[in-house]
Amino acid sequence: MNPPEFILIIVLAGMGLSAWKIKHGYGRYGRRDRGYDVEQAERLAQSSAREKELQREVEDLRERVKVLERIATDDRGSRLLADEIDKLRDK
Repeated sequence: MNPPEFILIIVLAGMGLSAWKIKHGYGRYGRRDRGYDVEQAERLAQSSAREKELQREVEDLRERVKVLERIATDDRGSRLLADEIDKLRDK
């Protein structure tokens, strides 16, 4: 067997192995893929983006609750706030 034939056999064997790995779901590093298709990957990305959005919203709501708790427990501040509200109603 001469060198060009040997190289051709090696190339064909590599192509055959790659095709077999794709058919049987093996990934790039020999690990079995989880079977996600493109649509599932997009849904996972959207759900993680949605989770981040919800986490930001929860943090904002927590900050609002802290402010409201401070207003409700601070007598002087709540009296001043009530006075300001009354002044605005009078105008």
